[in-house]
Amino acid sequence: MPNAQSTYIITRTDLSVEPQTISVDGLRIGRLAECEIKLNHPTVSRLHAGIRREGGRFYVTDLSPSNSTILNNRLIIFNQPEALGHGDVLLIGPFTLYIGERDNGLEIKVALRAATDAVEVQARDRTSAAANEQAAPAAAAAAAIVSNADAPQEEVVNALRLFWEARSREKAARPSPLHPQKPPPPGKARFNWRPTGDLQRPWPVSIFILTLLVGCPLLAAAYWRPTIYSPRPLSAPHAATSFALTPSSLARQSSGNSCRSCHSLTARMESRCASCHQTEAFAATVTPPHRDNAVGCVACHAEHRGAEFRPRVAALETCAVCHRDGQAYEGRVMKTPHPLTGFGYPVVSGEWVWRGLDEEEWASKPEKVRAVLKQWVVTDERSRLAAQFHALHVHRVRAANGLSANSEGEISCSSCHHSIQPLDRDTPRTTCGQCHNGKLDETTARVLLSADTPNCTSCHVQHIKDRKHWNPSLLIP
Repeated sequence: MPNAQSTYIITRTDLSVEPQTISVDGLRIGRLAECEIKLNHPTVSRLHAGIRREGGRFYVTDLSPSNSTILNNRLIIFNQPEALGHGDVLLIGPFTLYIGERDNGLEIKVALRAATDAVEVQARDRTSAAANEQAAPAAAAAAAIVSNADAPQEEVVNALRLFWEARSREKAARPSPLHPQKPPPPGKARFNWRPTGDLQRPWPVSIFILTLLVGCPLLAAAYWRPTIYSPRPLSAPHAATSFALTPSSLARQSSGNSCRSCHSLTARMESRCASCHQTEAFAATVTPPHRDNAVGCVACHAEHRGAEFRPRVAALETCAVCHRDGQAYEGRVMKTPHPLTGFGYPVVSGEWVWRGLDEEEWASKPEKVRAVLKQWVVTDERSRLAAQFHALHVHRVRAANGLSANSEGEISCSSCHHSIQPLDRDTPRTTCGQCHNGKLDETTARVLLSADTPNCTSCHVQHIKDRKHWNPSLLIP
């Protein structure tokens, strides 16, 4: 005759839940959702321990060979029942279970030891297996000391072991998938036998067939019609299958409207952009300020905006869109450039606000311009900036847009400064804008920026290895 179900009153102080009264033949404690007392912690086993009433008394059995269970500061031997009484304390992982007897049932109060270090709990569990082996002789000696009423009888131990073995970890968690789902047919098996398919699940075959029916058309579409997956068409330069000018000055090969030209499972898009845009006349470089703030090709030359979209125009417009007051990028608040100079001569109160060129940028300038810089007397940071700035402007640069020039047509000091003693710093504020504005596509002669719009890239060159930046029309032979 199986034992009647016992009543357990469970109070969880570690959770915001009401006390629960349940009646079961065996109370399971562990990390599984099916356990009556679920203790969610890595140091608690899926089925950690069990409590059952046998022979008029409640017994706790440790069901976890890897994690320990402690009763009244004494380690419980694995699969060895221990009697429970009023006032006993169980320690399982970081949880404390206070045991009390009430109305012929068991009252269990669960508390979380918040001050317990997880490292301490894990260290204790790692030694539980060895401790169980060492505790066996001590438990036998203790059993001789305690009264006969506290020591479980052999038939009680066997009954509890059989009960919990039947509710092992796998069976307590879920039924076996090999369990027959239909009753056997009546009659003798020899004459009334038929094959059954309920011992195997058809899902793997169904999933494989579904993958073939759905996945193969998707892969075929990605190979022969990649535009199906495109949010919007690519721009004309990236959709073209051949170059308008051969060889191209910007890219090594045409994209051919193929997704795989930019998107790959083995390489980042930024690296594929840089590897394609590497020619004798152009190299896709990123300046240190942009590189340090994770601004790459895609941030300025975003694609999939339509066939009429022009990446070069978008890059020029992105400067003004990003660099303005109130705009934020990667958690950094941006500001409108040139707040004090007004897009003019970068000197405020007699001090340079221009930061100058770094070594990589300066090395990209023509050799004759770099040679002129060596003739300047540089004594401090201010004179170094002045030498760089004037070496870039007054040596072999053609005067344009109505600026006054010397006898050879070059920009001279008088092109920007109407007086030298004292130095005129007001006129350059207007002459800077005469040259550093507008943008014309040298190949197609299309207007990229209107003549009255500042051209940020004329001073802040992003691709410093672009040879077209110092084109013949800019310099005097």
